[in-house]
Amino acid sequence: MTISVLDSATAMRQILTVTADERAPLIRDMWAPLSGMYRFVPGGVDMADVHRQNFGFDWDLPTDQLHEGLDMLIEADAWKRVAAALEAGISALISAGQGGALSAALDLPDTPIMPVTPILPEVPEIPDIAVLLVLGDPSNPHFMQEAQGLSAFGGISGYITITLWPTPQVLERLEAIVVHELHHNVRYSPGGVVWDPMTVTVGEQVIAEGLADVFATEMYGELGHAHFVSDETRGSDEVLAKVASGLGITGMQHFTAWVHGDASARLFGAEPVGLPTGAGYAAGARLAAAYLAERGITAAQAVAAPSGDVVCVATRRLGLGGNLED
Repeated sequence: MTISVLDSATAMRQILTVTADERAPLIRDMWAPLSGMYRFVPGGVDMADVHRQNFGFDWDLPTDQLHEGLDMLIEADAWKRVAAALEAGISALISAGQGGALSAALDLPDTPIMPVTPILPEVPEIPDIAVLLVLGDPSNPHFMQEAQGLSAFGGISGYITITLWPTPQVLERLEAIVVHELHHNVRYSPGGVVWDPMTVTVGEQVIAEGLADVFATEMYGELGHAHFVSDETRGSDEVLAKVASGLGITGMQHFTAWVHGDASARLFGAEPVGLPTGAGYAAGARLAAAYLAERGITAAQAVAAPSGDVVCVATRRLGLGGNLED
């Protein structure tokens, strides 16, 4: 197992120093170690486009603000903090897995719709991981207002990207952001949950976000909660019930609306379903917490827990039994 936190500070400084027409090739070079994320795309992808799609900084704009943002990341010792958080998160996951598979030991009847899994899967093997930390685009209203300066992804085994703008809140949460993505990465590594974009359910994504959110809180307390989710959304029974009603919907094209909310759905051309920003994170955290309480285990131990099992147990505990995944 090798964890590589890429030296994107040096790469970004170089990008911001050269002329605008020289920057795109350097952007591609910076993202090149992550190109394996797209190995299944016929013909590959342009990693400069990937940078933009992830709300990465706009290299065509004046660079003064970007230099300031980079200076803030360096002054915050961001790269060392990312590496330290990864070490701590990996240690927690390894410790959770030392007991092997965990017996569920639940007095809950199976149902034809959602049988209860009697044994939890073992914690998957930790993969080699390449991690890219990059400045986001402070001129993008959706990134700064709805996402509140964060766009991170860890759902493909072996790769984590963290695109951010260094607001005080984001910097304070940096370690929690890292371990949230680590939890995703291990969940979808060999031996963990198998991801099929055609058959995956909204429930899988909601539960994955919830378990990762709780894992981050296990390590960093209240800082673990996604900061772009309002307290009102996080505690709303109406939001919980609405998200629960969509857990069985199939296909990742539905994730934006059900997980990220209406504002993101409109931005990316999906049909809004009447949910606030981060609704799926809020509901997922409540479902995950209910499941873990019923099981008597931690989110680290449940990193590979089947989402169907989590939904079944959690909806019963929360009185949402009519909203099971199909």
